[in-house]
Amino acid sequence: MQKLFTYGTLQHEDVQEDLFGRILEGTPETLKGYIVNKIQIEEEFGMIDYPIIVETDNLEDSIQGIVYEVTSNDLRQADLYEGKHYKCVEVVLQSHQKAWAYSLVM
Repeated sequence: MQKLFTYGTLQHEDVQEDLFGRILEGTPETLKGYIVNKIQIEEEFGMIDYPIIVETDNLEDSIQGIVYEVTSNDLRQADLYEGKHYKCVEVVLQSHQKAWAYSLVM
């Protein structure tokens, strides 16, 4: 099993049901040294704002989210869902756990 830190739509039960075929059980967690920004992605009906984490290296910056235990297959499904604008990066959470999180593709 792997850890996945989420801060947006991957926390929604309907998204989890569609992607993973089940509702995930998670734990509240904090990611320090990052902020949430917005990116615009062109969708069928125009430009839509989506949240994206950006590293700041300032430990006073933090993001509240949820960490889930997922399988490698779950991560592949999440990669497909997040698409080409997001990349999966390894982060260290406040609890010192390592987890994957989706960040901006540079």
